[in-house]
Amino acid sequence: MAHFLRTPVASAALILILSGCSHFASAPQAASSGPIEVNLVALNDFHGNLDRSKFTYTSVTDPVRQTVQAGGIDTLSGALAAWRKEDAQLIFVGNGDLVGASPAMSALWADEPSIVAMNMLGMKASSVGNHEFDQGKAELLRQQRGGCESSRADKACKFSPDFKGASYAYLAANVIDTQTGKSLLPAYRIEEAHGVKVGLIGAVLKDTPSVVTAAGITGLQFGDEADAINATLPPLRAQGVGVFVVLLHQGGETPEAVDQADCSGLKGEVVDVVKRLDPAIQLVISGHSHQGYLCRVDGRLVTQAQMGGHMLTRIKLKVDPVKNAVIDASARNVVMLPGQFEPDPAVAAYLESVKRRSAAELSRPVAVIAVPTVGRSTKGSGASALGDLVADSTLFGARAAGAQIGLMNNGGIRKDLEAGADLMTNVGQNQAVVPFGNTLIVVSLSGAQIRTLLEQQWPGEEAGEGNLLQVSEGFTYRWDSTQPQGQRVLPGSIMLDGVAIDDRQQYRVAANSFLAGGGDRFTVLAAGTRRLDTGVRDIDAFSDYLIARARAGKPAGSATSAGRIVRVK
Repeated sequence: MAHFLRTPVASAALILILSGCSHFASAPQAASSGPIEVNLVALNDFHGNLDRSKFTYTSVTDPVRQTVQAGGIDTLSGALAAWRKEDAQLIFVGNGDLVGASPAMSALWADEPSIVAMNMLGMKASSVGNHEFDQGKAELLRQQRGGCESSRADKACKFSPDFKGASYAYLAANVIDTQTGKSLLPAYRIEEAHGVKVGLIGAVLKDTPSVVTAAGITGLQFGDEADAINATLPPLRAQGVGVFVVLLHQGGETPEAVDQADCSGLKGEVVDVVKRLDPAIQLVISGHSHQGYLCRVDGRLVTQAQMGGHMLTRIKLKVDPVKNAVIDASARNVVMLPGQFEPDPAVAAYLESVKRRSAAELSRPVAVIAVPTVGRSTKGSGASALGDLVADSTLFGARAAGAQIGLMNNGGIRKDLEAGADLMTNVGQNQAVVPFGNTLIVVSLSGAQIRTLLEQQWPGEEAGEGNLLQVSEGFTYRWDSTQPQGQRVLPGSIMLDGVAIDDRQQYRVAANSFLAGGGDRFTVLAAGTRRLDTGVRDIDAFSDYLIARARAGKPAGSATSAGRIVRVK
């Protein structure tokens, strides 16, 4: 039996009173006082990857980087079936971004096949991730409850006419509906295994408004993660729960191998959250950063299973039945290699049905490109070959609206562009690169604003290349990582078509609707004037640009960046 709570973050004090200020949960009934083993399996950032895909990683047993095809719901189903034979009461959980930024095979159908797949895999609960808000509150609630009334009427209920929604619970302790003043979704769910009540607590990064379009979060408030999580413990304890599992869609990174037990090099936003959690919380399943790790933070276990179903995290909790508390937590990250596990026939058949229904549209050829793969790696200057290409397509799609410069955010480029043996791309390959379906917006910025915008690429004291904007042909500049914050773009280096930009002159700048709305903290774009929504979708501009270049006899794409952004130090 599962139990839910909907409560505003601000009501923590009232909850404490109503729960009788209970700090001690009643012990689970057990045949003996020996430790009880509770097993969980965790999946994060699935992003609609129904089929296997490329995964590059290093292992403790093999430090040489290896690239494999991993994941796929058929493989996941086999692993879960095998592990359920070891423990039939295993709890399978998710940790946000199960949908959104998805390959075309899922995105074509409003991600409904991915939700159905999680149902078939027996998922019990998942935190919401930022991508669950991509299409707005109403669409998120439809994904939970089912139905066909959707902002994506061209996609919703087209794969199956009776979409029933997620049978698992989406959890969000720190998301408040400002119209009602209450939690948009339950803060927690209680599952029971081997007589132990386990409180699954969900939360999403408080900075969700900076990574989701404004339309997606209208009427919602995102509170502090640690405060919201801690506020759920009194009502959980009042219901006899002493074992707490946090599903936190926030992450970090570490140089250690994906399967390194008890790694100690974890850094990032998740660390600060974990350090402020109630001491009774001994396990935090994280996400968002698409990393694989099994780390310790102040003695607590913090895990993440990369993304796309490439890995699953197996977690073992040892529970003292007398104290009703976790006495040990351990975990393993297992790469989901095809052939390792026998797929569940029903799940394998469902995958094949989705592939078959999607094949005709996804395999439709689009255009020949110049190289087999156009990559999105930004190592070095901060620019990438694929970033150049997408920025060029943004400018191409908005030229008719007067655009002079095209910009693209790295986070919106989801996969390398990979062509077939004949260098021909298809619909599915193109959509995998820019899957969000944003429209292109054109705004006016002064030269001085453009300079400030570029400086916003490095919001902290350290200057890395990972979050630099990708820029279109004709726009160039140089930067120095050793310079102080706010002074990293070299004076006089910002050029448009070989001419230095004028601080007082106005320029028309094109970007996707997420970026143009101030996404990824590029607030200067949100302040742009003479705002015009072209109505052109980014994926259409991308495909049309490839077609135009191919027809002109100059196929687009390169193996390396064009050098528009130069890092001098």
